[in-house]
Amino acid sequence: MAHEHSLRLGLLLDLLRRPRWLLGNLAEVGAVVLQFAALRRGSLVLVQTLLVAGLLFALPLGAALQHRRLSRLDWTGTVAVVVGLGLFVAVGRPTRGRGEAAAGAWAVVLGLGCLVVAGLIVAAPREPGPNRATLLGGACGVLFGLDAALAKASGHLLDRGAAHVLSAWEPYALAALGAFGFLLAQSAFQAGPLGASLPLITAADPVTAALIGVLAFHERVAGDPAAVAGQALAVVVIVAGVWVLARSPLVTGPPPTGPG
Repeated sequence: MAHEHSLRLGLLLDLLRRPRWLLGNLAEVGAVVLQFAALRRGSLVLVQTLLVAGLLFALPLGAALQHRRLSRLDWTGTVAVVVGLGLFVAVGRPTRGRGEAAAGAWAVVLGLGCLVVAGLIVAAPREPGPNRATLLGGACGVLFGLDAALAKASGHLLDRGAAHVLSAWEPYALAALGAFGFLLAQSAFQAGPLGASLPLITAADPVTAALIGVLAFHERVAGDPAAVAGQALAVVVIVAGVWVLARSPLVTGPPPTGPG
């Protein structure tokens, strides 16, 4: 796959010729629909944090496809993610908050978010490799967090009727940023090994969404010192578990074999 197609529509045209890619993204459509439904009723903090659990389902699937067993390191990463998620929900006790954000809050959120995304893309080396994959992965995670916030707002508009959806700007911004986020993710995966991009995508998404949820949608998490310390510990444990799992051959696939 030509590197010059990175961040260009030509990359998607190349991928469309791959049946496995099409099958995987067909499943992704179902996941997006379920995510939209969850965000429509739940909080950004809770829903996007729980999406980290998707890696746990990638492991047994990868094991089945590769006819392998989970290693001790795989189990360690799995336990870390599960314990971290459980601890975060238990001590954070996130609340739902509002269904929409004020215009001023949107201006700050989208302005800062897009600035961070643009900065990471510009900072990424032009040549493929782990560094480019990592920075593009970080940009993708931030963009996915913005998309989640727009999806929550669009779901709230849908509760008020189709006319509100069609006359508002949020669904159109969601479509535009969602399409670019999809291209950005494929470019990150193309740029280097999956283990270089996936951890940052998986971690930056819920962190960005949580910040937006608290600052723009008035969602709340427990703020006493013990709860804050517990949430910080939970985030560290989750990120460590994600880092381990994202580098597992069951997620990244077997290493390429050299010429015999």
